[in-house]
Amino acid sequence: MVWLMAGVLLWSAAHLLKRVAPGWRSRLGGAGRPLVALSIVGSVVLMILGYQQAEGPVWWGRQSGLVGINNLLVLVGFYLIASSQTGARITRFIRHPQLTAIKLWAVAHLLVNGDLASLILFGGLLIWAVLAVVLINRQEEQPVREQRPIVWAREIGAFSAAIVIYGLVGYAHGLLGYPVHG
Repeated sequence: MVWLMAGVLLWSAAHLLKRVAPGWRSRLGGAGRPLVALSIVGSVVLMILGYQQAEGPVWWGRQSGLVGINNLLVLVGFYLIASSQTGARITRFIRHPQLTAIKLWAVAHLLVNGDLASLILFGGLLIWAVLAVVLINRQEEQPVREQRPIVWAREIGAFSAAIVIYGLVGYAHGLLGYPVHG
């Protein structure tokens, strides 16, 4: 469990460094980028290893109704990430589409994984995403929303990318022994 907690904390620290200690981060200059990148890669490795090795109490398990909600939330999260990359219309209404996607993903996984390791991993990343949004909103002004016309190619592209990513992630989950359906 220690590796898992260390991974979540390292992930959070690496991502929040610029917000929590801007002076220190700016003094690092260009050398800070590889340090942050290495911290993020290390945190992912720690989270994977820690989650695989974790043991602890289980409070609830998968329920078929919650699996469907989980899958829908994850699909919407993938759509938000794809939308943020393509400039689809939804990004007009959601200020932080990628962090919102992480929050949806974390909540979705907490619905179907009621064990201690999942609470630490998904709950920890949910707390990080909420904290990141709060810090960004406090430190940056609200951006001016431009009212550009809907570009249907972007909308279709974002939706198509979300479906493809969802399919690939679902397939990978199945290969790893974590089926996403049923």
